[in-house]
Amino acid sequence: MRIFRPAARGLAAALAAASLGPAVLAEQGAPQRVLCFDAPAERFTESCVLGNGRLGAMLFGRVNEERVVLNEAGMWSGSPQQADRPEAHEALPEIRRLLLAGQNHQAEQLVNEAFTCAGVGSGQGQGKSTPYGCYQTLGDLRLEFPHGGSPATGYRRTLRLADARATVDYTIDGVRHTREALASAPDDAIVVRLTASEPAAISFAAWLDRPERATLAPHGGDTLELYGQLEDGFGTDRGVRYAARLRVVPVGGRVRVDGGRLRVDGADEALVFVTAATDIDSFAGRPVDDARAAAADDLRAASGKTWGDLAARQAADHRRWFDRAWLRVGPPANEAEPAPIAERIAAEGPPEAELVATLFDYGRYLLIGSSRPGGFPANLQGIWAEELQTPWNADWHANVNVQMNYWPAEPCNLSRLHEPLFALVESLVEPGRGTAQAYYKARGWVAHLLMNPWGFTSPGESAKWGSTPTCSAWMCWRLWDHYLYTGDRGHLRRVYPTLRDAAAFYADMLIEEPRHGWLVTAPSNSPENAFIDSRGRTVHTCMGPAIDQQLLRFLFDVVITSSELLGESDPLVDELRDLLPRLAPTQIGDDGRVMEWLRQREEAEPDHRHVSHLWGLYPGMEIDRQATPDLAAAAWESLHARGDGGTGWAIAYKACLWARLGEGDRALALLGRLLRPADDPSEAQRWNGGVYPNLLVAHPPYQIDGNFGATAAVAEMLVQSRYDTPDGAAPAQIDLLPALPAAWSEGQARGLRARGGVTVGLSWSDGQLASATLTSHWAPSARVRYRGAVQTIDLPRGEPVEISFDQR
Repeated sequence: MRIFRPAARGLAAALAAASLGPAVLAEQGAPQRVLCFDAPAERFTESCVLGNGRLGAMLFGRVNEERVVLNEAGMWSGSPQQADRPEAHEALPEIRRLLLAGQNHQAEQLVNEAFTCAGVGSGQGQGKSTPYGCYQTLGDLRLEFPHGGSPATGYRRTLRLADARATVDYTIDGVRHTREALASAPDDAIVVRLTASEPAAISFAAWLDRPERATLAPHGGDTLELYGQLEDGFGTDRGVRYAARLRVVPVGGRVRVDGGRLRVDGADEALVFVTAATDIDSFAGRPVDDARAAAADDLRAASGKTWGDLAARQAADHRRWFDRAWLRVGPPANEAEPAPIAERIAAEGPPEAELVATLFDYGRYLLIGSSRPGGFPANLQGIWAEELQTPWNADWHANVNVQMNYWPAEPCNLSRLHEPLFALVESLVEPGRGTAQAYYKARGWVAHLLMNPWGFTSPGESAKWGSTPTCSAWMCWRLWDHYLYTGDRGHLRRVYPTLRDAAAFYADMLIEEPRHGWLVTAPSNSPENAFIDSRGRTVHTCMGPAIDQQLLRFLFDVVITSSELLGESDPLVDELRDLLPRLAPTQIGDDGRVMEWLRQREEAEPDHRHVSHLWGLYPGMEIDRQATPDLAAAAWESLHARGDGGTGWAIAYKACLWARLGEGDRALALLGRLLRPADDPSEAQRWNGGVYPNLLVAHPPYQIDGNFGATAAVAEMLVQSRYDTPDGAAPAQIDLLPALPAAWSEGQARGLRARGGVTVGLSWSDGQLASATLTSHWAPSARVRYRGAVQTIDLPRGEPVEISFDQR
């Protein structure tokens, strides 16, 4: 078994930062947004979020006993398993016969009996001790201060998004104490700096802890090591090994090991270093034979640097990503720090424009902190988790959630942060071939809802949610859309076999439905949604739901297009050309809405959180206001009927959909609904969305796709694009301010990206476009639309071109 460490490191990290591609760095005067807190965190969802793509930290800012939750992206229990049922395909003809006969309820029963995964699967989202496993916390860094009973005054805690640095300040007995914390990618370490306004005023104890499967041991007089091995699900020693190192480097005073803790007395200043490593099989990265040795090596290198050097290297690295785009909505903010974020969230009325812009920046910040080239993709919680058994295993759910994590990557000029997701998709191809054979006797590869580092591609353990067969097609959308934004022919050539073999699976899976002779998927479901059958029963299993047919139209078309662009001679392409026009179309029902299922059905939950049948509107391109106005009107009716409620991610998704429809006021209203205090995440209050006091979006519980979806929605309100002839010789199509809400009467945006490789800068005032600058790195021209007016302009590669529209 090859052992990999999931992070770009050393020279690889430097090369990644140096090859970001075209960028528009933040201009002087770009907003410097800060999350402010006037009290320590009592809960995880009040703490300050720090991350370098691999290491994560949540700083609570407590006065007497600081807690910093630690994460490492490879902290996965479980191990590879054979979860396919080898004989599952034997049940397929009967499942399809039942579906063709309209006996969906009986078909669903058979799916549950014979067409789910072998074993316990994800453990119904409780997979920590199963082979499926779960992502989990590394542990906690604890700092204990002998402040006694004196109260703290002047407390302030901040998280500066542009610098990725958290600060805590307070005064006790006349001494001002300051903590600064960062997660450095260049130095692979979490670092906390402690200073005070008086000399020799810093004394504290520091240690690491973890609730289980952990050993703490001293190394010399200034270092502790926490190490262990996670469960593999089989009771053997194949589980992931991990290690973390803690070192304190004081200025003045002294440090010693005492009773499993590092104790510092009378220092003028102290640096607290934490490094960590795992030996998990990753999708990319530097091979590591020994997690304990890797953590020790990182500690040795990082702790030899000064705070000034560490902070400068970390800030420069972070800003290479963060400064690639920026947004101002409303008049320039004053220089004073804003009110505490909890107060801003709780304010009555529509959300302040600056708070929405902060949410936009926060999504970019979180993506930079949880997904870097060479590492794992952001999971359901990014990389930030405090539990051993995380909600839903904090894995990668592929019926919307992991895709949504990356919706802001391309439009917000963070294209390379996609790379871990691409590596995950490619890692599923070989196990997905086995699943395709075992269940469908089909060529190619397939993956269903559940994805983990161990190559799990089988259906989940329930037909209600686990048997969605087009999740792999949706993952392919990310591979293709990256090409539309970058024109990277090498990327397209690399992913073509993945796209092609995914299409081959669906070519074999399709069956002909009897009413119209359309080709449809079977069995399937519309993700997690259900309808009421003629006998009043709730049913999920069906043939050809709208999302499947939309996804397959996309996939077959791009495989055909890719083969032409690459000059591939592929017999499958001729098959796809024959199959494509026979796929069931997106239909409009008698109620004027897009039909979610192949037939009109009574919805079990009319306000269901998933809006899968509108995939063709967003993120897909099938439903378009100009090209398909009837379908766009039907999508409007569907979205309106579904309502504005839902989980955090669902509210953010609806904001993206309304933006694509050009309804800026409705999109902003959704963002306002998201920007309200989250309810207590008890069973009786679930599915209400909102944000926690640290601006993380609630499902509830916390789930990071809502943050990423909100950022994507803001970008979609400002710039929309298509590139229907992606050969680098045709014009891109770009829509400027397509969903600008009335409340955003003025603003600026820089560094947004459009398909065709075009970087966009915008300024507007009095609700009107004042100026726009386009810089193309691929498409030679653009067809630019603003409020119905259209211009076609030439775009010399790499040269900014200013355009304007007659406002009369």
